[in-house]
Amino acid sequence: MLKTLKNSLLGGLILAACAAHAELPADYKVVLLTENFPPFNMAVDDKNFARDDGIDGISTEVVRAMFKRAEINYSLSLRFPWDRLYRLTLDKPSYGLFSTTFTAERQPLFKWVGPLAKTSWVLLAAPGKSLNVASLKEAGQYQIGAYKNDAVSQHLESQGLKPVNALRDQENIKKLLSGKIDLWATTDPVGRYLAKQDGVSGLTTVLRFNEAELYLALNKDTPDEVVERLQKALDELRAEGFIDEMTSNYL
Repeated sequence: MLKTLKNSLLGGLILAACAAHAELPADYKVVLLTENFPPFNMAVDDKNFARDDGIDGISTEVVRAMFKRAEINYSLSLRFPWDRLYRLTLDKPSYGLFSTTFTAERQPLFKWVGPLAKTSWVLLAAPGKSLNVASLKEAGQYQIGAYKNDAVSQHLESQGLKPVNALRDQENIKKLLSGKIDLWATTDPVGRYLAKQDGVSGLTTVLRFNEAELYLALNKDTPDEVVERLQKALDELRAEGFIDEMTSNYL
């Protein structure tokens, strides 16, 4: 009798699991958006538009492997600017955006899968320029360049600062070198990677003011089944060392 009951319970759990897995329509697909944010996601040809295999980077490789393991279909495109991609993901069901910095302010706006990677937020000065800044409050006396609607810029604004926002983070490199801005608020290692691409090295880290994590942000209407399967796949990939391997390949 006990054995029969156990078998019935086990059978019920298996059927429930299968039913849960079958909740998604056969044609279900997530529309994934990303931007040039090297070394995490970037166009192979360095342009501002790419699709599928024309996109690489640490997070891109991880997201591809994650969706494959979770058996969820997707399309992937890289576009510009970030501000538009962010708003599309907020507004459209089945849309996802990476690499998105997870913040307390953004938490209720999306459903989240991650972390894909970890970063730092920094204030950089031009090579050879020495500035003594002990806090963001002290940095407020300087002209700070940032990237529009990026988490770094949003954080500065929440602290009462007024950064000069650019539509492309790369624009801040020239602004910094020409003296149009005194400091560049950006993500490390992204800022140094972009500067290196432009032949610029020796940027000075004036202040390191936050540690951050990058996630896949999904529209709030995304089924929980999708989120759970993707998170499970990501956790497995991390345990297997896949994420560390991808990071080493690019850095």
